[in-house]
Amino acid sequence: MERMVGTVSRGVRAPIIRQGDDLAQIVVDSVLQASQGEGFAIQDRDVIAVTEAVVARAQGNYATVDAIAKDVRAKLGGGTVGVLFPILSRNRFAICLRGIAKGRSKVVLMLSYPSDEVGNHLIDPDELDEKGVNPWSDVLTEEKYRELFGFRKHVFTGVDYVEYYRSLIEESGAQAEILFANNPKAILPYAKNVLACDIHTRARTKRLLREGGAERVLGLDDILNASVDGSGYNDRYGLLGSNKATEEMVKLFPIHCEELVARIHDMMKEKTGKSVEVMIYGDGAFKDPVGKIWELADPVVSPAYTPGLEGTPNEMKLKYLADNDFAALQGEELRSAIKAAIREKDERAQSLKGTMATEGTTPRRLTDLIGSLADLTSGSGDKGTPIVYVQGYFDNYTK
Repeated sequence: MERMVGTVSRGVRAPIIRQGDDLAQIVVDSVLQASQGEGFAIQDRDVIAVTEAVVARAQGNYATVDAIAKDVRAKLGGGTVGVLFPILSRNRFAICLRGIAKGRSKVVLMLSYPSDEVGNHLIDPDELDEKGVNPWSDVLTEEKYRELFGFRKHVFTGVDYVEYYRSLIEESGAQAEILFANNPKAILPYAKNVLACDIHTRARTKRLLREGGAERVLGLDDILNASVDGSGYNDRYGLLGSNKATEEMVKLFPIHCEELVARIHDMMKEKTGKSVEVMIYGDGAFKDPVGKIWELADPVVSPAYTPGLEGTPNEMKLKYLADNDFAALQGEELRSAIKAAIREKDERAQSLKGTMATEGTTPRRLTDLIGSLADLTSGSGDKGTPIVYVQGYFDNYTK
């Protein structure tokens, strides 16, 4: 009988990971136990995806609010600092803001509007039109923002982030001033030392601030990019990708994961004879059409992966072939023609980039696609499946 199942994504349960655990051994043992228990065979080019959270936990990559505060003071001084374009998140940014504000005289917080970088909305865009506000040019004070839009709570969290961030700054001992603008240079009349807190647009933001005359410009990737008094750190991403661990501590994005993915690959090869792909994944990259949130609050979907996951899909759109190249065919004749076209593409290792046969396929990197699949499979709550096992992702209609 012809196989009727394509890609399968399985969440794999694992023990609770603690600092110092041999994560590679735990991942391999968990996958093999799942394989035996559920009756699926390990195959070449299956994918093992491990969430970044347990990697960082096993590494012990944590830092305190005090470590953040000390690093910010050392790099930006103890006076007024501009804090620019943070995302609206209790989990991602709030604890970082406490460290940034601690020991400072004043924090000028400038929020982008109508939403932050990842789609958390402060204001409905239609209301900007109703009020005659131009988000590309208008700079709003907190007083003007309240006058126009009142007190707004996030649709999912129920938090008024303007009030919440103000309270965090003031509780940390600093004076708070809040602005709303989308031009990075708008903060410069208020603060010459600036910490850019955006994620994916940070390089441009830093450049514009320097061109605008800022004295010192850093990003979250420049804070805790080296250890402070023995703290964890991330030499590439700093505080980007961090999460709240406790009220006084953040878990940083995992560091130097290449050795881990290689070790898992080698151990699976030794135990099964199969060559599987391995990746570490964080947030997926997809947009919620209701809440408007673009999930990717990490600096990348995957900080490390085996070489077989490099690149983008090289796939033909079946509906294009059926409606165009083979429009006159039906039934088994159509199936055979499409299979032959796919086999020819594979045999020639032919790149389809720029051809009409790819129209409508997803032009994204494999790690972003599979990482997003893994993130949706594992979820962010109590499923207890920090490992995701993906089969058949590299199959096609001919296999």
